[in-house]
Amino acid sequence: MSSKHRPFPRILSGPLLSLVPVFAFAAANVPNSLPLNLSGRAVDAFSTPAKARVFLFVRTDCPVGNRYAPELQRIANEFTQRGVQFWLVYPDATETAPTIEKHIDAYHLPGTPLRDVHHSITTRAGATVAPEAAVFNSAGTLEYLGRIDDRWVDFGKSRPAATTHELENAVADVLAGKPVAVSRTHAIGCSIADVE
Repeated sequence: MSSKHRPFPRILSGPLLSLVPVFAFAAANVPNSLPLNLSGRAVDAFSTPAKARVFLFVRTDCPVGNRYAPELQRIANEFTQRGVQFWLVYPDATETAPTIEKHIDAYHLPGTPLRDVHHSITTRAGATVAPEAAVFNSAGTLEYLGRIDDRWVDFGKSRPAATTHELENAVADVLAGKPVAVSRTHAIGCSIADVE
């Protein structure tokens, strides 16, 4: 019998058969739930060195988040040169890359955009609202989750200016190697659950 007519089971006999479970295990552990960049490539936001990582959970249709754009720019400008990575996390799987690009251009939002279509980053952080910020230390441990500051009292109700700056303070504490003074706060904005 020629090799091209050899039955399939004989090809997988002997030593080759023993490799099948290894290949099956490797395929089962491919990180297919990672967020995507705007080109559609999976991105592990925890794979590169950083002194801290800030994930900003946003939606293109949330007016609260859009009004925070100048403050987010200011915070990113303050900390990016100090080894802090900023990521814009879009949890709504229906938002396309062109829509996200237009959103970023319109509001000049800081950070690298991610489409969190499987909610892997959203779940890891425990985020439920946009805008909401999560700060992870260099080891990938969550140090802060919550509002950017206290400017918004309720949806549709805001102060003229913030009196506390929880996100900025949390990043400063992480960089200083100190415990974050306020590690959890309640964010006001648009529910992420609406897009699940």
